[in-house]
Amino acid sequence: MIRRRELAAKPELEVAGLHPLLARVYRGRGIASADELELDLSRLIPPAKLTNADRAAVLLADAIEQRQSILIVGDYDADGATSTALALSALRDFGAADASYLVPNRFEYGYGLSREIVDLALKGKRPDLIVTVDNGISSIDGVAACRDAGVRTLITDHHLAGSELPDADVIVNPNQPGCDFPSKNLAGVGVIFYIMLALRAELRARGWFESRQEPNLGRLTDLVALGTVADVVPLDQNNRILVATGLQRIRTGQARPGILALLEVASRSRGSVVASDLGFAVGPRINAAGRLDDISVGIECLLQPDQVGARRLAAELHQKNQDRRLIEQDMQEQALQLLQRLPLEEEGVPVAMTLYRGDWHQGVIGILASRIKDRLHRPTIAFANGDAGEIKGSARSIQGIHIRDILDAVATRHPGMIRKFGGHAMAAGLTISADAYEDFDRAFVEEVGRHAEDVHLQALVESDGELSAGEFDLGLAEALRYAGPWGQHFSEPVFDGTFRIVHQRLVGEKHLKLVLSPLGSDQLLDAIAFNIDLDEWPSESVESVELAYRLDVNEFRGRKTVQLMVEHIKAL
Repeated sequence: MIRRRELAAKPELEVAGLHPLLARVYRGRGIASADELELDLSRLIPPAKLTNADRAAVLLADAIEQRQSILIVGDYDADGATSTALALSALRDFGAADASYLVPNRFEYGYGLSREIVDLALKGKRPDLIVTVDNGISSIDGVAACRDAGVRTLITDHHLAGSELPDADVIVNPNQPGCDFPSKNLAGVGVIFYIMLALRAELRARGWFESRQEPNLGRLTDLVALGTVADVVPLDQNNRILVATGLQRIRTGQARPGILALLEVASRSRGSVVASDLGFAVGPRINAAGRLDDISVGIECLLQPDQVGARRLAAELHQKNQDRRLIEQDMQEQALQLLQRLPLEEEGVPVAMTLYRGDWHQGVIGILASRIKDRLHRPTIAFANGDAGEIKGSARSIQGIHIRDILDAVATRHPGMIRKFGGHAMAAGLTISADAYEDFDRAFVEEVGRHAEDVHLQALVESDGELSAGEFDLGLAEALRYAGPWGQHFSEPVFDGTFRIVHQRLVGEKHLKLVLSPLGSDQLLDAIAFNIDLDEWPSESVESVELAYRLDVNEFRGRKTVQLMVEHIKAL
């Protein structure tokens, strides 16, 4: 279903000299003035506004001055990997004598700073200070174990806090109670970047750089851009500043070798990279390491100082991503078989969905939940076997259903049913007893039902309207491509219209290549629809279609042409 955005009149944007189409697109995303489109680093919200960033800076500066051992405890996704790489890079540039990292293997230890991870850290070289990145706000027991062992803790996180906070030396999290930081949407990598800005200011005030070169923290923004986009956090103006700055470094070849190598193996041009390239090409290759094996391969790729080492690790990550795709494809087929056994035709699709198979891969259930969520447009949780009679679930949600709050409500109504959970509005993870699955399924569906009354349970494609014949223009397509950065809550422009099919054919296994003409025009346009339903397309009986599409640029053998990237297709 296509729904056109409602646009408030904002003549300031047209007065500012924007192309009328760009002004229309920005109005549809709530932009009220041209100032909101300024993405210079000077407009970044100051670190002083992030609660406890100054205290974190003092803690880290003391550790650096006293040559103490600092251990970064990260997470096993792309946000966690970029956060870990950023923290280590900055600390080493600042002159930390002993900085290392540890990331829990998801299959052995699970998520976050647990007691088991603290025990593992203490078995090696005992750290003086443990710094969490992209995790820790729910690590009550792990922080207590650190305190018992005399190890100081700095928690840096962005996930929503529970009813109890860990008893850490310092907590920096824009979403913790009492923090009035204007942007609540920082990714984990954004939080640690802010702390490093505050640390530089603290070291500068101490005269630390009188005898050593002061590092340029702008060079870390390629990591910030990657982690922010890959974690699918909302792109408010502050995050757009961070992402735009990082993208500019990548386009000019100033990015770290690991990111350039990952773009290379993904066949993406460094000079024309946009946010979606980070989200759909680079991020998944890093995530594949954490899903299938050990995220440290991704972290080491990001830390590589030269292109030779980076290319070797990028090739390894590329292969892991290929393996992940094969596993995911099998799991999707199995999930669809499970759905076919449900009486969805008679009873209708429930307001929420859970799926469970004991032999599913723990590292891939999040992607599976996302695919089923997209197919049914329902909050979905996929479960796989864990250890000792437990099953682990990965949840994905739709707009209007805050999945972590749903899990919190289930846990409150049914004490003991969920052993642990965490996450944010659109994604979460949880652990339950295998014996509790059916009871949880009922409780989850009931809880979503309580919140779904005003939520669209039919997939909607929001459109920025129809394009005129003169707007199918290469220059305008390129302007739209770089007018973002586009992403969560600042979506890439989508348009709609009706077209006559001039030609259609299948390319690859399930992609539909089209030549179209807008109704009432003899203009010819190339279009492609990915992953189409092979039972419906290609169809020689269909002469015209309703489309929702993105206006994009196709480059082949050095020649650029306009191409429509189809988001929705319906036969007329």
